Amino acid sequence: MKTEIIVTTQIYAPTQERLDKEFTCHKLHEAADRAAFLKKLAPTVRALATFGPPGADAQLMDVLPKLEIISNFGVGVDAIDLDAAKKRGIIVTNTPDVLNDCVADTAMALTMNAMRKFPQAEVYLRAGHWAAKGGYPLTTSLGGKTMGILGLGRIGEAIAQRAQAFGMKIRYHNRNKKDIAYPYDADAVALAKNSDVLMVVTPGGVETDKLVNAKVLDALGPKGYLVNIARGSVVDEPVLLKYLQQKKIAGAGLDVFADEPRVPPAFFTLDNAVLFPHVGSATTETRTAMGNLQVDNLLAHFAGKAVLTRVV
Repeated sequence: MKTEIIVTTQIYAPTQERLDKEFTCHKLHEAADRAAFLKKLAPTVRALATFGPPGADAQLMDVLPKLEIISNFGVGVDAIDLDAAKKRGIIVTNTPDVLNDCVADTAMALTMNAMRKFPQAEVYLRAGHWAAKGGYPLTTSLGGKTMGILGLGRIGEAIAQRAQAFGMKIRYHNRNKKDIAYPYDADAVALAKNSDVLMVVTPGGVETDKLVNAKVLDALGPKGYLVNIARGSVVDEPVLLKYLQQKKIAGAGLDVFADEPRVPPAFFTLDNAVLFPHVGSATTETRTAMGNLQVDNLLAHFAGKAVLTRVV
């Protein structure tokens, strides 16, 4: 018989198809009565397949006493209570590396669009302003500027490589200094002060909640740009909105928000912000690779092998 698992939310369709082929899947997001659904499955379910905000908290783990593994679709595991999983001996896996390139591409697209205002320029053309009013106003070049990377992990390093190809200089801040040639700043404020573009690539969670706050944005200053492809929680969103409205920073490129998919409408009126609907890894190739890794971790575990990408 196939191993029984719970899928916590709607996921990429080809991934769901593969999960259905390999396991007996029960979809929590389709349950009319969540409590009854979990109570019925508690004696048999051995795994969770998760994606995004639903995650897995300690309460969910407690009502599934046979749970052995939580396999997450994505790198970020801030929606999963890792301490609770560790205490209960539950393995947690994620899908790193396979999305580095696509997310780094998105980061550079946000940087280019925030600084060069390409989306606004297209709107200007489509509205007929080019012929009626003349050329679009001059913008800011990337070459020669400094990108400060807040969180120089795998994705951060991929972004750094791309930014250097655009002629940008790199510096960074991590919790721990790395053995790498890029200049290091002791904290986020110092990094912002020394940067033209502050690129946010940190994990989400309690430790980084509102890490980019008024002090950081003040250090970035009226000529600086913020780009966030990490988690919306890392930035103090109301403060960022105010700083953009008051032109206390030059602009922002945002792929993530504090309460997705609900974005404060005030952002839509800004001419100095480029907004993406969390599409950092959203290509067919990358989502397929992420889904395959999610499933492969489950298969490895239930075959008695070591999982491929263990978090805890």
